[in-house]
Amino acid sequence: MRLFPRRTFHHGVHPDPDKAATRDQPVRRFPFAPLLLVPLEQHAGNPARPVVREGQEVRRGQKLGEADGEISAAVHAPASGVIRQLGLVPSPLGRLVSGVFLEPWPGSTQEVTDGTPCELETATPAEIITAVQDAGIVGLGGAAFPTHAKLRVEPGQVETLIINGAECEPYLTTDYRVMLEQTEDLVLGIRYVLKATGAKQAILAVEHHARDALEKVRGLAADLPLELRSLDVKYPQGAEKVLIKTLLDREVPSGRIPVEIGVICINAATVAEIGRLLPHGRGILERVVTFAGSAIAQKGNYRIPIGTPLRFALEQVGMAEDVGRVLLGGPMMGQAVANLDVPITKGISGVIALTATRPGRIHPCIRCARCLDACPLDLNPAELGALARAGEHDRMAREYHLDDCFECGACSFVCPSHLPLVQEFRAAKQHLKRQQRLSG
Repeated sequence: MRLFPRRTFHHGVHPDPDKAATRDQPVRRFPFAPLLLVPLEQHAGNPARPVVREGQEVRRGQKLGEADGEISAAVHAPASGVIRQLGLVPSPLGRLVSGVFLEPWPGSTQEVTDGTPCELETATPAEIITAVQDAGIVGLGGAAFPTHAKLRVEPGQVETLIINGAECEPYLTTDYRVMLEQTEDLVLGIRYVLKATGAKQAILAVEHHARDALEKVRGLAADLPLELRSLDVKYPQGAEKVLIKTLLDREVPSGRIPVEIGVICINAATVAEIGRLLPHGRGILERVVTFAGSAIAQKGNYRIPIGTPLRFALEQVGMAEDVGRVLLGGPMMGQAVANLDVPITKGISGVIALTATRPGRIHPCIRCARCLDACPLDLNPAELGALARAGEHDRMAREYHLDDCFECGACSFVCPSHLPLVQEFRAAKQHLKRQQRLSG
């Protein structure tokens, strides 16, 4: 195992990290809400297929929905209780999705139901991947892509496994706390993923302020082909394509995915969940979430049951009356919510509540090129924005690589005219998707 010097990437921005309020606080456990709203669609791909009925009593850890196809993930009961309803629940996506209304039993010990353990020493790569799917594990960094689908590769296809602990979003410290407090789970998860993929080497990358997590890992992973990398603090350091370029000096071609250049990149908290759950045959029932921002009284990191209504969660941590915005995720890429009744899902790493402020007035583009200097993928946000406002969405995709934009928000952050560039790009992508559905 080798420790490498710090590195960084081309372009990017330097927002205030704002992590001091939560980074040194141990993870605390959240209480169960009186009613949990568990979406069956909280991951990329097909929603889980329900396997319970209304009125049924379930145990904590029991499967509520099974994966429906390769790009899908199982969903488990985050608490022991009674299924009150199968119906539509509000989702962070801004629409109603199929879900389960689960009423936890008051006074229950909430012991977790174990399944069939997946033993590292004896399991085949295929059995590990199946166990990851049965556990319902998805990317916990925000994308919520089913992890088993990412691990299912051809023999010899993957050379390098990157464990992404570069938590570059302001406020968020969930990955950092997980790496510090679940170090054994993280290292065991690395062992599982190395065996599942056949990767020859692994790299754990963190930003420089989280380097103490590397020292904890070093003491437990001396026998692994693992490199430890400390990176300069810059945004969006943790973006998959950016991180691969920083660590390996390889570019993922436009429209392609990392495995096509022999790389798999997985969030550190996701790997830790693999190490925590697979030895017991359990499903993912909860996750660590950062609660922070000027409108939160009890800032910190909390292990919170999946399906907890956001309104209940904010009451527990003390939301100010003059709250202006609530974001799911970080302030750069997070999504503002209009409905506080949406539930916490697997892909939510942070809840940021900010007091009301007056938005900056939008002005015409002054062609300053700051957005070009900020974009980590060397796109032209100014031209993309102009085309979006002109309604030339096809040209955005065809000539200016709109699909390569992962909506990091660096361009909007530096724009002196306060242009809502990222929102314009998202709207353009949605327009193109609608066109594809109508034509196909």
